[in-house]
Amino acid sequence: MGNSALKAHLETAQKTGVFQLTGKGLNEFPMDLQRLSTNLRMMDLSGNKMETLPSVIGQFSVLKSLTLNGNKLAVLPEDLGKLKKLENLHLNGNSLKNLPSSFGQLAALKTLSLSGNRLKEFPLQLCQLRHLDVVDLSKNKIQRLPDEVEQLQAIELNVNQNQVSQISPHISRCPRLKVLRLEENCLEISMIPNSILADSQISVLAVEGNLFEIRKLQDLEGYDKYMERFTATKKKFA
Repeated sequence: MGNSALKAHLETAQKTGVFQLTGKGLNEFPMDLQRLSTNLRMMDLSGNKMETLPSVIGQFSVLKSLTLNGNKLAVLPEDLGKLKKLENLHLNGNSLKNLPSSFGQLAALKTLSLSGNRLKEFPLQLCQLRHLDVVDLSKNKIQRLPDEVEQLQAIELNVNQNQVSQISPHISRCPRLKVLRLEENCLEISMIPNSILADSQISVLAVEGNLFEIRKLQDLEGYDKYMERFTATKKKFA
């Protein structure tokens, strides 16, 4: 795209605090954005062709929402962890295999979308985020939910369409987890911990499309307790 078009976007962003430049075939991050680093609150560069995100992203000190869906990002810079006011981060449809170690420093993060990447392991950095509400890890290659997941503060965790065959019983200790989505994975019925049903806060457990008939769930110990929570939740939103 031409310099004049970019300039017009920058001028608008200067006034509004919002920069949106989607589907323009950008191969790299527009470095001219740097001069807006202290007043930009929202940035959306979805549907481009960026393979890397420069370390200058850490300078956007008041950024609350960052959307980079549908690019070609394979890695994220450590400087991303400097975005202390970031509340919403959307990275769907990229090529990420892992997250930087600094990710756990995104202290204000509430919503995280990483659907359609190449993650093979559950990112333990998420367990350090105290304000996280919603996490979408669907359409990756995650094979198990480890013991450390008990520290996750999220209310909703979506791991649909992965390769999960193991779930740690510790997941039942998640203090706020209400919705757990595990549809279309590789779970045997014996791999569903009873503690999820009997001793957790989870009131919506979505496990359709795994290696067992859904009605077999009813035979598990604790299913009645789970159904009490499920029914109470449905009534609340009815």
